Amino acid sequence: MAKTNFAYEKRQRELEKKRKAEEKAQKKQASKHQPADEQAADEAGYETPETDTTTPE
Repeated sequence: MAKTNFAYEKRQRELEKKRKAEEKAQKKQASKHQPADEQAADEAGYETPETDTTTPE
């Protein structure tokens, strides 16, 4: 029976945590650069015309 490679699993968990932390930091940085009205709309869950991804028919 093969032994579990705990070092590999630990490294994968650490990489995942690092990736999530970087995403969070990027999101935080992006929200700092948003104008106040867009930021308020995003927090309320509304879509602004620039973020609307629907195509008119």
